Amino acid sequence: MSVPISVFIITKNEEARLGRTLAAVAWAEQIIIVDSGSTDRTLEIALAAGAEIHHRDFDGYGQQKSFAESLCRHGWALNIDADEVVTPALAAEIQAFIARDPAPSSCRIRILNVYPGRDRPRPLANDYNEIRLYHRAVARYRAHALFDRVESDVPPVQLDAPIHHYPIVSWGQLVTKLNAYSEFSAANAAPRSRRGLLFRLPFEMPFAFFRFYILRRHFTGGWPGFAFATISAFGRTLRIIKLLARAEERAGGDGPESTAIGER
Repeated sequence: MSVPISVFIITKNEEARLGRTLAAVAWAEQIIIVDSGSTDRTLEIALAAGAEIHHRDFDGYGQQKSFAESLCRHGWALNIDADEVVTPALAAEIQAFIARDPAPSSCRIRILNVYPGRDRPRPLANDYNEIRLYHRAVARYRAHALFDRVESDVPPVQLDAPIHHYPIVSWGQLVTKLNAYSEFSAANAAPRSRRGLLFRLPFEMPFAFFRFYILRRHFTGGWPGFAFATISAFGRTLRIIKLLARAEERAGGDGPESTAIGER
């Protein structure tokens, strides 16, 4: 039996992971794909799964998700990424939640990373906890290029079961992904001082490694956890380097305090 909920996903060249993602939400009455120009089998896979397909050129994460949200037929909406899988436990929890016909609200869901070649998150995983299920009467995505966050008018409810996130196909692909994201982030972030970026530069990698390895508990993941934390910390540092380079370009070289870009 289908559930009166709209699931929406933004995509570009996700043939390797999309099939599993769509199969895990086959119980939803509406599945929306907003694609930004896939050249692989992404659209073929989406059509085979019965999803609605729409095209929109990508100009930011928040803008893309806001557009997808506007296509939802139902009040209740669930957003997932093309590399995320709704676990059977979460599917059952969402279906039971909607069946109770609750008042419009929003729900946080834990999103737990799965390393390449693994089939489940590491022990004690502590990655992200975001609003992903919500009623459109009380919550919405903000149109921000970098930070695709849901703004809710009511305090969110915490759901128990998680989403499993498969963010990378290989370790090399993670480096490529972070390099591309740091470029997009540097080009779209808000102004920040060159001096602040210079101060932050030597500390970014050790602090970011601490956040990933200790606070987010990648230390429980063995060597893949160490690899993930190290590469992710490098990606954060690369972002600061690119922000600093752009700041100096805008300053005309080695000028004093000047315009820079960057937003946390």
